[in-house]
Amino acid sequence: MLRWNDDMNTARASGLDGIVVAHTELSDVDGEHGRLVIRGCSVEDLAGRATFEDLCGLVWTGEWPSAGVGGDLRAALATGRRDAFARLNSLGAALDAGDGMDALRAAVGQLTAADPAIDRLQVTAAIPVFAAAWARRQAGQPVVPPRPELSHAADYLQMLTGRLPGASHAAALDAYFACVVDHGMNASTFAARVVASTGADLVSAVVAGICALKGPLHGGAPGPVLDMLDAIGRRESVRAWLEAELAAGRRIMGMGHRIYRVRDPRAAALERVTSSLERSHADDRRLALARAVEQEAERLLAERYPARGLRANVEFYTAILLDALGIPRSLFSATFAVSRVVGWCAHVDEQRRAGRLIRPASVYVGAAAAAPGARPIS
Repeated sequence: MLRWNDDMNTARASGLDGIVVAHTELSDVDGEHGRLVIRGCSVEDLAGRATFEDLCGLVWTGEWPSAGVGGDLRAALATGRRDAFARLNSLGAALDAGDGMDALRAAVGQLTAADPAIDRLQVTAAIPVFAAAWARRQAGQPVVPPRPELSHAADYLQMLTGRLPGASHAAALDAYFACVVDHGMNASTFAARVVASTGADLVSAVVAGICALKGPLHGGAPGPVLDMLDAIGRRESVRAWLEAELAAGRRIMGMGHRIYRVRDPRAAALERVTSSLERSHADDRRLALARAVEQEAERLLAERYPARGLRANVEFYTAILLDALGIPRSLFSATFAVSRVVGWCAHVDEQRRAGRLIRPASVYVGAAAAAPGARPIS
């Protein structure tokens, strides 16, 4: 137990800001310069180039998978999706939950831990199956079985919509997955590593990640970004609407990040992908509105909070992209987990190799202990 001491830097860190809790080879977040590097690759290079299967190979091994390895990963994930679909009837009421993250937590928690490498593929393949099945059931539609000939991204869209996605849609979802596969020591990754440090199995660590991801302060803002765009409606209303929100003391959704002091590099990558997708379908009205909102919000926030650097974050363009792909808002966080589980699995493996229990100290600010023999407070 720590007591407050002006010389104790650890005691002054709120929310562990600035405290190093791990050395990692997985990703580097440079908030001052707006850079994200994943296993030596910039996120801008990965988005639009890497498939989900490529990401698994890169993040799990540190090497870009060869054609043979990539094919093996694709086949293994397809088998995992088939096995997860076969488990749906044994999940009981897990997928009846009204919230997608509650359903995902309950369903993933029923997976059994075995060999770590098998677990990694099993849990990664299961999450899109469980997420799509929950969404279909919520919509009163029959669940759609996976198709082994499809890529992971394409099959997720197919299981969700019941239609074969076009190549541009699958590629856009792959780009989104590349943008969110890992991001330093974020809350869900830290939660997964804490659980892994106790010696618990991978499934338990992933469930911890899912629980942390459910919170609205971590990965929960893309849906409200769409709500904001719906409320604004047209470009002529942007300034007045934003000024009213700021005057009322409310946040502008999708703006600002705990780490980045410049524009989130993932926002730029997703804006590019969204622009390409919407041009191919001849309807870029929502994207045009979003850009107008971003520009005006950046200007107003800079005037109000000049020292804080509040710029667009990954969730701003995530909302527009996932909406364009036909993914319902209620499934945005679960779709985030479809990709982030790859990073969680890699962090669990890294934490196991570190072999040390994560046990931070705390600063006691309560009442002093009573003197020996003193009468207790009644």
